[in-house]
Amino acid sequence: MATGEEIPSALQDSWGDFWLFRFFVNAAGYASIVVPGFLLIQYFKRRNYLETGRGICFPVIKSCVFGSEVKSVHQEDGSLPPRVEPTESSTARQVFKLLFCTAGLQASYLTWGVLQERVMTRTYGATETDPGEKFKDSQFLVFMNRILAFTVAGLYCALTKQPRHGAPMYKYSFASLSNILSSWCQYEALKYISFPTQVLAKASKVIPVMMMGKLVSHKSYEYWEYLTAALISVGVSMFLLSNGPNKHMSTVTTFSGIVLLAGYIIFDSFTSNWQDALFTYKMSPVQMMFGVNVFSCLFTVGSLLEQGALLESVRFMARHSEFTAHAVLLSVCSACGQLFIFYTINQFGAAVFTIIMTLRQAFAILLSCLIYGHAVTVVGGLGVAVVFMALFLRVYARSRMKKRSKKLPPGETPVQKV
Repeated sequence: MATGEEIPSALQDSWGDFWLFRFFVNAAGYASIVVPGFLLIQYFKRRNYLETGRGICFPVIKSCVFGSEVKSVHQEDGSLPPRVEPTESSTARQVFKLLFCTAGLQASYLTWGVLQERVMTRTYGATETDPGEKFKDSQFLVFMNRILAFTVAGLYCALTKQPRHGAPMYKYSFASLSNILSSWCQYEALKYISFPTQVLAKASKVIPVMMMGKLVSHKSYEYWEYLTAALISVGVSMFLLSNGPNKHMSTVTTFSGIVLLAGYIIFDSFTSNWQDALFTYKMSPVQMMFGVNVFSCLFTVGSLLEQGALLESVRFMARHSEFTAHAVLLSVCSACGQLFIFYTINQFGAAVFTIIMTLRQAFAILLSCLIYGHAVTVVGGLGVAVVFMALFLRVYARSRMKKRSKKLPPGETPVQKV
């Protein structure tokens, strides 16, 4: 095999680099923090520490274990703060804000996607005599992203007025753990599948969400939701099953890649649902960002130190300044992107945000194919078009349903949707 050519991760040199082994090692590292924490929480609850506790540690323990139990009963959609409605703002000003949000989201996440694929699939330090080396530790990249997001959210909360915090801090750890695992699966999946495949898999996340809603929660859906889910399934199948004669090796979807993508979807779905439950407490999205990333930093740095991987990753950064720049920029894009998400939803609502991010997914696939040379057949291209047509159809139909639901008589309620 020629020097510098991409090598499938299934042919990795050592068992220690196999993704399933790394997953269990990382999980064991998280368990070494979660289990003692769980036992401590149970101890304080059984001792009725809220009533009997005293001393300098009491405020910290109260905040971490009990919170102030302040819940918001007025927010129907707990995941989002009340949207700011423009009063006397001119049309030009609103257009400028929309362009600013669009440019910020596109620049942040398109750059993030390109760098993510570069870091996980290409070598560093390659010369005519040296093939270079790949960076293999996805957990370190997750740690880099979370430490910067934690810093940005902390500064934002410190400099701006925020609601009084009421949730017990330990409850953020559940969303944090699932968020770490979903991000890890996302990075690892790029060792086995192409970036366009990963983007389409994310776009089709609505299918398992609807299935779980139907089977577990017995939810009902509109006909257009079934139609768009079917179109997404057809489009993704067309893309995955289209095999051109000159198809690049890196676009071959492996079983490991499928399993990792499934893990990403499962963990990410849990994260969003748990965060929705946490938003019943009175908090802002930036407070949520701060709380989740506090535990994300704790879990990842603890696991990295236990494995000795933190120093190894730092040495890799010292050997390859290009990787250092990529990792830092990756983290900056991730943190800025989250702030743009909050601002866009606050100013224009979820529908506009969904349209912008759907366009971002399409541009991300195009950029990946142009920069990294992924081959897409005509059938595969049609599949991509079908998926995004279905996504835009969902946005349009949902906005129509929301307008119609506002006109319903007080006794009637619309059908539940995902």
